Amino acid sequence: MESYIGKLLDNRYQLLELIGTGGMSNVYKGKDLRLNRLVAVKTLKSDLAENAEFRRRFRDESLAVAQLSHANIVSVYDVSSFEGIEYIVMELIDGITLKQYMERRGQMDWREALHFILQIAHGLSHAHSRGIIHRDIKPQNIMVLRDGSVKVADFGIACLADASNTLAQEALGSVHYISPEQARGDRVDERSDIYSAGVVLYEMLTGRLPFEGDNPVSVAIQHLSSMPLNPREINASIPEPMELICLKAMNPDLDKRYPTADAMAEDLEKIRKDPQVDLDYIRSEMKPVVDDEPTMPVPVAQIKQAEQKHADGGRKQRPQGMTAQQKAVLTVAGIAAAVALIVLLFTVILGSFGDGSEHHSGSYEVPNILGYTVEEAQSLDRIRDVFTITVTGTREDAGYLPGQIISQDPGAGTMRKSNLEIKVVLCAEAQRTLMPNLEGLSYQNAKIQLQNLGLNLTILSEEYASNDYPMGDVIASFPAAGTELHEGDTVTLAVSKGPDTIMVIPFTGMTLQQATQTAQQMGLVVGRPVYQYSGYDSGLVIGQSIEANTEVSGGTEIYFTVSGDYSTQTVLYQVPETLAGKASVRAEFYLDGELVEATFLESPNPEDPVSYDYNGLVGTTVKAYASFDGIRTEEVEITF
Repeated sequence: MESYIGKLLDNRYQLLELIGTGGMSNVYKGKDLRLNRLVAVKTLKSDLAENAEFRRRFRDESLAVAQLSHANIVSVYDVSSFEGIEYIVMELIDGITLKQYMERRGQMDWREALHFILQIAHGLSHAHSRGIIHRDIKPQNIMVLRDGSVKVADFGIACLADASNTLAQEALGSVHYISPEQARGDRVDERSDIYSAGVVLYEMLTGRLPFEGDNPVSVAIQHLSSMPLNPREINASIPEPMELICLKAMNPDLDKRYPTADAMAEDLEKIRKDPQVDLDYIRSEMKPVVDDEPTMPVPVAQIKQAEQKHADGGRKQRPQGMTAQQKAVLTVAGIAAAVALIVLLFTVILGSFGDGSEHHSGSYEVPNILGYTVEEAQSLDRIRDVFTITVTGTREDAGYLPGQIISQDPGAGTMRKSNLEIKVVLCAEAQRTLMPNLEGLSYQNAKIQLQNLGLNLTILSEEYASNDYPMGDVIASFPAAGTELHEGDTVTLAVSKGPDTIMVIPFTGMTLQQATQTAQQMGLVVGRPVYQYSGYDSGLVIGQSIEANTEVSGGTEIYFTVSGDYSTQTVLYQVPETLAGKASVRAEFYLDGELVEATFLESPNPEDPVSYDYNGLVGTTVKAYASFDGIRTEEVEITF
């Protein structure tokens, strides 16, 4: 195994020690020398990094995951390549995996399991809303922090690992949590993550896995064809609604599973508020469809014999001198082929109990209609006058054109004597998002509106002099309003810095608040006031740094001298973790709702508090808060 301990990547990340290893990557504890913080650095193993396509997908998937920002997802700070080393930089978690926690804790109380699964569902919801499916949810990929919160990890690697929709190398250790559609090699969506989350919940509630076996193939087959013991049969203290949620999440029928992580979280929240809440709708959904086909014995010995024959054949044909990557791929292909073969044998054996004639026995094989439009599918010989097609919904899918069938139930190859209906989901027309008209909005409001589009836009700003727009308001945007936006686009906002020139007026005699508001409206930047004892009433402006009737450029700073005794109070603010790694963050400091000062912080570190000195008249009490890129802190009260 290659070791990079002590290596400096991109003259920034120092690798300190190896803290984890997996089938595709190694994880090091490292230090970000630029931001002076500890991080986790995951490096792609060298044998995999030799494949250009693998490297490209690694970077593409990791960059996509780097856009995720949620309290229940491990943050990705950076994705890069250095001297042939592909790596991603993530937050370093002070905690253990959920698997380690369960091993130490033993069987959990159901309330503790509820606490964890709710956070997992919230993390998955955020990722799914950004079009990212994990594909490898398991306790080993969930981190438990010291404060009891959890973070889902390894999004980028999981997306990459299952790119071919087969039992990939990493999935060998994850087969206990794999969804039926993954085991079959079918297309997966967010419901696959929900199934795996259901298995994790099952394990937390019962202290055991739903399916066990001597090898990965036998476990995968159980996901396809078996039902586990109900959790309450193992642990009677589990509330019945909790059991129903677990079984609904693990339903092998995609249409009976939770459609979204939000839907699952909604039911979990109901239990958190009332453990005896009525969730009988789940029980009615899970009732099996009555089938008039007689029950027939399945010759398991034939399946085992076929599986052994295939395995022996694979060993005889394996070439010598293979690389580790080639061996892994061959192993993956063997397991996937075995699963496919056994599923095929189920179909053939069950169908062979008739007289060998499809039409004489009254059975019909469901054809594969994926990629067809409904009209095209209805015109097929094996569909026409036999099956009816019912559209149950639409969903966006980059692999299909609008109107094409992207999923079908029952799947291709299924034998049917009755219930000759095929339920299909069609590819929806991709939603177009247009650049909104932000002209005249404040920069912060415009930025929030862009962030709410959910496209992970990079938002930049440039200042321009303007006689028509107050300082801080948006003059224009690039691209212009009405232009179609795409995921990850860069938007630049032209922001007014006030007029080209300003004729300064006399501010003496005004209160500090009046003078500040007037100066800012004119396009001046107001600095910190200077306090000086005088015979004037306390709090009045008695001097200004720029004389009245002086012409200055827009954006020029002015500060006022104010009558009265003053003191200084220092407040410490924490930069939100979501802004970690940003090159520049706009910081604004407020007193009683009025902006005192605005500045930019270069590469702020959330671990290092930002201090700000507020000046005020002795004896006065005010409320202060800060805003970092529009994210407001809690308000604190200050007495000078």
